[in-house]
Amino acid sequence: MVVWGICFVVELLRLEGVWKKFGAAPVLRGIDLSVGAGEFVTLLGPSGCGKTTTLRIIAGLETVDAGRIFLEGADITGLAPNRRNMNMVFQNYALFPHMNVAANVGYGLKIKKTPGGELREAVREALELVRLSGYGRRMPSELSGGQKQRVAVARALINSPKVLLLDEPLGALDLQLRRQMQLELKGLQRRLGISFIYITHDQEEALTMSDRIVVMRDGVFEQTGSPEEIYDRPRTSFVARFVGGANIIRGAAGPVAVRPEWVNLSPLAEGAATEAGPAPSAGAGPGFSATVTGKQFAGGQTRISVSLDGTGEEITASRQGLYSPVEPGRRVWVSWEGEHAVPVEDSGGEP
Repeated sequence: MVVWGICFVVELLRLEGVWKKFGAAPVLRGIDLSVGAGEFVTLLGPSGCGKTTTLRIIAGLETVDAGRIFLEGADITGLAPNRRNMNMVFQNYALFPHMNVAANVGYGLKIKKTPGGELREAVREALELVRLSGYGRRMPSELSGGQKQRVAVARALINSPKVLLLDEPLGALDLQLRRQMQLELKGLQRRLGISFIYITHDQEEALTMSDRIVVMRDGVFEQTGSPEEIYDRPRTSFVARFVGGANIIRGAAGPVAVRPEWVNLSPLAEGAATEAGPAPSAGAGPGFSATVTGKQFAGGQTRISVSLDGTGEEITASRQGLYSPVEPGRRVWVSWEGEHAVPVEDSGGEP
């Protein structure tokens, strides 16, 4: 049994001290992970950080150089993929083009020599689960991207796996369909109570879908926590920048992270004499004088870039909607409330 905060979760899967090298280069550096029964865990990080390698090791598609993997307390480190009671969903769907939807979904049960009547009923239930009833005779070429992904999910679920592994399954879909599928996958996971381990480099996707997020960097786990913990209380400057694009402001007390939506901008009167002050304490205290350097519209938000006087450091503020009274070249006063400045460890480098 694993304790997270005040919640007690029955542990289903555990990785202990897992190392993996390709040649002389370590890809995973002694990672530890615990996944609870019925939990949705997302591995989030930039390309090359080790997310897919971690998933393939859990699935048995890659071997470990050191460390162990446990499923329901049993050591499965040396087991073949077909003996791990896990299934995997890939970004490219991996459907058999010469088989219709029903044959694709039922392929795993057919290999197990499941009787015909039982197989047909299982396929019917799986397609109903992913809202594709009546699509059994269609070929993959006749499906949209979202429908193909649903078929891939149905094929993975029909074997009743203990863990479903999803490697950026929505990466090939357009934005609107991807958001729709995010809600569908999360709803499906809740209804079935199956543990999902999900890979993405999309921060919004991770925050929307996950019970717990593991932020990866260079083969290690930089921080693990709930979406709220990862976003509101990042532990390092890397996590703060990667999840939500925080401003990192360095001072005598060390670096702090300030989210763009927490930054206040007040236009200064032309010719006003100002000087930069320290980072504010509790309440809206002193701030910094700055010049607006850019303004971008991003969906329903306006993102405003400013350059601080003296240091030239770039700060970003965001506002809901498309209206903002400040324009590039305008002088402003930059501040934020003290409780919104989160101290972080300086992990160096950019995300």
